[in-house]
Amino acid sequence: MATVDVKSFGRVAVLYGGISAEREVSLRSGAAVLAALQTAGVDAFGIDVQADIVRRISAEKIDRAFIVLHGRGGEDGTIQGLLEWAGIPYTGSKVLASALAMDKLRTKQVWSSLGIPTPQHSVLSSVEDCAAAAEKLGFPLIVKPAQEGSSIGMAKVNNLQELEQAWQAARHYDRNVLVEQWITGPEFTIAMLDGEILPPIRLGTNREFYDYEAKYLADDTQYQIPCGLSPEREQELKELTRQACETLGVTGWGRADVMQDEQGNFWLLEVNTTPGMTDHSLVPMAAKAHGLNFSQLVLTVLASSMKG
Repeated sequence: MATVDVKSFGRVAVLYGGISAEREVSLRSGAAVLAALQTAGVDAFGIDVQADIVRRISAEKIDRAFIVLHGRGGEDGTIQGLLEWAGIPYTGSKVLASALAMDKLRTKQVWSSLGIPTPQHSVLSSVEDCAAAAEKLGFPLIVKPAQEGSSIGMAKVNNLQELEQAWQAARHYDRNVLVEQWITGPEFTIAMLDGEILPPIRLGTNREFYDYEAKYLADDTQYQIPCGLSPEREQELKELTRQACETLGVTGWGRADVMQDEQGNFWLLEVNTTPGMTDHSLVPMAAKAHGLNFSQLVLTVLASSMKG
């Protein structure tokens, strides 16, 4: 990482917390980012984003914003649009890419239209849709709210009764509920930082899948880095991640989640445009393997807000 004059950032607002289902994760991410910036000498302060955010942004002197909001209101283009109107540079993807990547359904439609591999899916809005999806896709399946992160509202299902129950639970989070073919095999996560693809991480968990508990609470989740792939397959995975980000317009930083099936094929699941920055988070792990400590990672993300 090139040497950065921290004074050139000006006064930096770290936006975190928010009102989405991922609030608790965002509070932890934001606290870690704010502490790292302040320790590095950046004139940074935190804003827990609530209903008064327009007033707060108008009242404060803010030269740029570091967005560490996860989920609705922070990762979906909403806060990005507000900052655009206020003329405040910010970290991460712009309005369109943020909104598109947040919507798993629209993301899959873009990838499918371009021939980029992503699991077959259906959209659930009724009990009848559940039966049709079961007929089309078979079991097992995984159910997801279309616009939630951190695996909130997700469930693996093995029969029609479980599918209907999972749909009922997921629609409390989003009226659009996605159901996908279950891919049996290892899961990988790959970070993008300032246009560079970082070393992939292979994930392991004793739970059904890499769910909220495995991500943030469990102490037995395994993180394999190097990921165990051959150099050729690892490069293939990196290029798939680059393609996934570029087709959605993701910039600054992000993280793609990918499954590998029993035949060795890769399948894109989603791209996160504001990844977690907690002590269990994956982008800091990938950055460390790339030679960047947490402070350098945070400064690199912040420096990307000065481009364009």
